[in-house]
Amino acid sequence: MASLEELRATRIHKLDLLKKAGMDPYPVSVPRSFSLADARSKFIECEAAKKEVSLTGRIMAIRGQGAILFLVLDDGTATFQAVIKKDVLSVELFDLLTQAVDIGDIVSVTGTLFVTQRGEQSLLCTSWTMAAKSLLPLPEKWHGITDPDEKFRKRYLDFIMTPELREMFQKKSKFWNVTRNFMLKNGFIEVETPTLETTTGGAEAAPFKTHHNDYDLDVYLRISIGELWQKRLMAGGFPKTFEIGRAYRNEGTSPEHAQEFTNMEFYWSYANYEDGMTLVQEMYRAIATEVFGTTKFTSRGHSFDLADEWVRIDYCDEIIKQTGIDVRTASEKDMMKKLDELKVKYEGSNKERLTDTLWKFCRKNISGPAFLINHPLIVAPLAKKVPGKDVVQMFQPIIAGSEMGRGYSELNDPIDQRERFEAQQKLIDKGDTEAMMADWEFVEMLEHGMPPTCGYGFGERLFAFLVDKPLRETQMFPLMKPKI
Repeated sequence: MASLEELRATRIHKLDLLKKAGMDPYPVSVPRSFSLADARSKFIECEAAKKEVSLTGRIMAIRGQGAILFLVLDDGTATFQAVIKKDVLSVELFDLLTQAVDIGDIVSVTGTLFVTQRGEQSLLCTSWTMAAKSLLPLPEKWHGITDPDEKFRKRYLDFIMTPELREMFQKKSKFWNVTRNFMLKNGFIEVETPTLETTTGGAEAAPFKTHHNDYDLDVYLRISIGELWQKRLMAGGFPKTFEIGRAYRNEGTSPEHAQEFTNMEFYWSYANYEDGMTLVQEMYRAIATEVFGTTKFTSRGHSFDLADEWVRIDYCDEIIKQTGIDVRTASEKDMMKKLDELKVKYEGSNKERLTDTLWKFCRKNISGPAFLINHPLIVAPLAKKVPGKDVVQMFQPIIAGSEMGRGYSELNDPIDQRERFEAQQKLIDKGDTEAMMADWEFVEMLEHGMPPTCGYGFGERLFAFLVDKPLRETQMFPLMKPKI
């Protein structure tokens, strides 16, 4: 078998043949009447009119020999067959094609549409030209790219060889378009908020840090989609806002986590978490129906139907039910002992982290759809309290053993917010890298008055679960370490 270097050298020779024949291997443009999908939809009309058309695409297969060849073209919209006959095409062009064209080349073919004896819609080629000569071969057709690292590093090849992968990303595009249209139809306006911040507010996560040269100032890439900024908009008189954008968290990678990802957050003045649950349930059902054509899914070993009733699960009661630990009264020592018994790894020994880790153990056993409610105050520094209780007005959809978003009746009491930021600062001082940074200018805004507000956010993790893929596989170009 020829080496990659030998195959490339052969294709360089063919490149020279094209140039000697006066054909530009990389022209600015080539004849193209319409996409291959349109060629199929307009086939009867064009065939009847005997209209000459030009089609373009990457050659995915070459069959035949002698005086007739069959090329299978793919332009990303569909595949289409081009028939090359020596007695129809000029001898020069036919010989050049057989000598200089390879699978993987992108070509333009011109001719008339017809149906072969086998019933295949095809184009009978009267001329052709190169659109882009490939110098390296495509992966072997039947096996594609087998190395998982290469799949991500050379994602473009995986897209070429795996149409189903392209279809998944078309669905992902629709996923966000349906989300956007749903918010717009419900009276929300789309906004843009800063991605560089002097403090990272709105979530508990380790940030990426960078330096602003002009201001000589250290700044952070945002870890939420403008939570504290959108709340400023609520105070400023905007009744309903949302943003879809990228967030960055300097954390570990897992099937559910990535360092860079897309989230959506909305904020709704004069609404509370009950209103939010109603809207989110409606939104998730709309996404499922419009993007996937169903509300029934199987993912991570769980089966669920988003059209079912969304039960409500009490945070503390569920942990008691599954572990016997009441996180409201248990000591850190008792919680660590239980986690050790359950063989669950945990980081840190503060009560907030231990409480969250116990919950994460429990959630894996819940298929949903459900709403998790009544979170302890310690795990939700931005949510309003439930009157008379030490829990907050927070909700999270639980689907397939995981959290698929987070929403609150947002805290708008500036004195309470200041105290919670101070508590978070104490965690930071003790070395907790994921505790929330204090934003005192945000507290000042609250002192001017922010209306009662419901806020909610969710991300592309939901899409990954609905297609039952690890999050990394649903990102077009996940971060890769450079090859050494």
